[in-house]
Amino acid sequence: MTSPRLPTFFISHGGGPWPWMTDQLAGRYDRLAAALRQMPHLTVAPPKAVLMISAHWEAPEFTAMAHPRPPMIYDYYGFPDYTYQIAYAAPGVPSLATRVHDLLESAGIAARLDAQRGFDHGMYAPMAVIYPNADMPTVQLSLRHGLDPREHLALGRALAPLRDEGILIIGSGLSYHNLRAFGPAGKAPSAAFDAWLRHTLADTDAARRSAALTDWETAPSARQAHPREEHLLPLMVALGAAEHEAATLVYHEDDFAGALSVSSFMFGGSQRAATETA
Repeated sequence: MTSPRLPTFFISHGGGPWPWMTDQLAGRYDRLAAALRQMPHLTVAPPKAVLMISAHWEAPEFTAMAHPRPPMIYDYYGFPDYTYQIAYAAPGVPSLATRVHDLLESAGIAARLDAQRGFDHGMYAPMAVIYPNADMPTVQLSLRHGLDPREHLALGRALAPLRDEGILIIGSGLSYHNLRAFGPAGKAPSAAFDAWLRHTLADTDAARRSAALTDWETAPSARQAHPREEHLLPLMVALGAAEHEAATLVYHEDDFAGALSVSSFMFGGSQRAATETA
């Protein structure tokens, strides 16, 4: 018996270990945190596990984390000392990692398992808000070197059956990621790219929408918004796994960090529920 089909998400995950620094951040993340807390209410049933595609893991082949109790990876710099001791002890799911591997191999996509890899902050920063008790079993899946949008859309298509198996697919990145222009200098390019992204994802023609996303570099301010596209590629996976379903904007602000336009999206699921909880 299959589970109710779950939506997929692309989330903007914020910077570094921000959920552990809210007292120092003067409300910067309040709206993002509120949106992340609503995500469990947007699924038709509680997931059995999460498959997280984080912008912070790239590998020569798509690689699934197979560690039963993944350690922490503190992949950020310049933060307070205590943030290098935080823990988010969600259990891993080796059986899900194997299922992911098998789905990819069956689709003709080379895949590997990694029994040593730990959680990076693209996973545990948002998950600490979505599931604060660290009780949601989670597997991370890497991006693939080369960052080809077509390959990552194909990855999502291969993963789509998991949605009927109680697995919540989350792509974790940022809709705008230019650390050299992460304040007022990013206002115009983030607004231009975010407007294009929202318009493109609202297209109800699935083939046209996917084609536009594969050609994302032609979008307004594309390379100003993403000098390197690793934070955009998780969106391709989330979209590919729900390619023929509607996108819903579940988080948006146009003055993040005082200037930036940033967004998160749900694919599939209940648009009405998303609107009511947004």
